Amino acid sequence: MTRQAIIHEAALRIEFGGTATTRAQLAHLLELSERDHIGLRVIPFKRGRFPGSGQSVVYATAAVPQLDTVELDATHGPEFLDTDIQLAKYRAQLDGLTDRALTPEESREFISEIARQL
Repeated sequence: MTRQAIIHEAALRIEFGGTATTRAQLAHLLELSERDHIGLRVIPFKRGRFPGSGQSVVYATAAVPQLDTVELDATHGPEFLDTDIQLAKYRAQLDGLTDRALTPEESREFISEIARQL
């Protein structure tokens, strides 16, 4: 099963822990993105606004679609959603994010360029 991650450029440019830490984090993302079971996509600033920006969403798929679950990070802790309507909303949102994101290859080059600029 392939795990997909979509990361906004803003998250890649924040330097928590200093330049060395940020470089190490970017290198780790690049290493992970080379694995067969991981798909990493980046949404650059130039792609503009998009639904759900600023919100962390985990869409967990199951062998049986009725067991799919969405996890939202909230100030009060994680919130889990599993109704058909909620799942359809977040599936459509994630499909839209995928459409805006760079390809996996473009994403790796984009992350490499950010690391070179540090």
